[in-house]
Amino acid sequence: MRGKLFTYLFMMLAVPIAGELKFYPIDGEGIRVSLGTPLFFFILLWSRKIHPIIAGIVTGVAVVMFRTCLMKFQIDTVEWTDFLRLHFPVFFYYVTFAFFFYLFKLHALYEKPFLIGVYGVISEIIASIVEIICRNLSLHIPNTLSTFTVIGGIAIIRSFFVLGFFNILILRESRLAEEEQRKRNEQILLLISNLYLEMLQLKKSVKNAEQLTGNCYALYRDLKVLKHQELAQIALKMAGEMHEIKKDNQRIYAGLSKLMLKENLSDFMDIVEITSIIIRANETYGEMMGKSIAFQVNISGSHPHYHTFTLFPIINNLVANAVEAIKEKGWIKIEIDRTEEILKLKVSDNGSGISQKNKPYIFEPGFTTKFDDLGVASNGIGLFYIKYNIEEMDGKIELLDSTTAEATIFDVELPIEALIERG
Repeated sequence: MRGKLFTYLFMMLAVPIAGELKFYPIDGEGIRVSLGTPLFFFILLWSRKIHPIIAGIVTGVAVVMFRTCLMKFQIDTVEWTDFLRLHFPVFFYYVTFAFFFYLFKLHALYEKPFLIGVYGVISEIIASIVEIICRNLSLHIPNTLSTFTVIGGIAIIRSFFVLGFFNILILRESRLAEEEQRKRNEQILLLISNLYLEMLQLKKSVKNAEQLTGNCYALYRDLKVLKHQELAQIALKMAGEMHEIKKDNQRIYAGLSKLMLKENLSDFMDIVEITSIIIRANETYGEMMGKSIAFQVNISGSHPHYHTFTLFPIINNLVANAVEAIKEKGWIKIEIDRTEEILKLKVSDNGSGISQKNKPYIFEPGFTTKFDDLGVASNGIGLFYIKYNIEEMDGKIELLDSTTAEATIFDVELPIEALIERG
């Protein structure tokens, strides 16, 4: 309600003032061309909350009173009634214009801008004729064919001028909304890709828990046969606890799956789109860490749409690791190629590199060379997760020996079939 009142008040103040920016195209016929009508038309288009007819009434009253008071201030010797009689026809102009705006339902035609322009021209012409008729009843001003020709021409120019300006703002607003939605989708995609990686590890934990449950129960039966009752009960208790862990992990896995399904994101994306999102995200990541990083992407071969949450976390994790490895300034290169039914991926950077003594351990769970400012180590599970995920798809990953001393290169091969599976 407050927004509506503010809009009505703004129209009552702005339209009369804009109406004073005027000129008379035909001398002696009283045809007035001002910015009042374009502004009124624009506000009606822009604000969907106000009622057009109410807006026409309050604006018409405001314009009549403003012009009357202005003329009375300039010519004090003339009576108020004479000024009102001179200006009251403009009230019917704004009311008529607003009525036809409402009748044509212009608010429902935003996707058909040409119709808005046509109906705007018709509304202004009819409103101008109504104003002329009302004015002739009191002032008897003669009108010729040229009068109506000028009215039509002015209506066309003003309506399509307003429409053009309005469409520019709508287009800008739409682009801003699309940009915000794109950023939101990218943030969600990053979050879900990380969740997907965690779900793979959770799935592995469920399998391990199931295997351990079976082993514990087998141990229980063996101990029972050997008459070690106390140890058999401990083994049975361990089997039960492992079974509970498995069920808890399965519930968590099911909950994460439901969360992922709720987001309206495409399960399959073009490789160019996937890499573009990863680059934008890691550019932001690098800037946040105060680093200047140049990204380069080379994609060759013909590629189908890949399963987003299978491929995205692999590339993103390798690129994020590269960002973290670069000290202040550097480069990261992503090379993607398809050879028959194999997707080949190579991520290289000129960061701090990996020493020869650490290379055999980089894919081990818990191994890390990353420490924060307080000396706290990273959890060291990123590359382990990636390796596990890749090997589950019958793919492979290895750290290549670089001919450049400063370069770190990870080489990945993935079967295309595993990246395009549905369901």
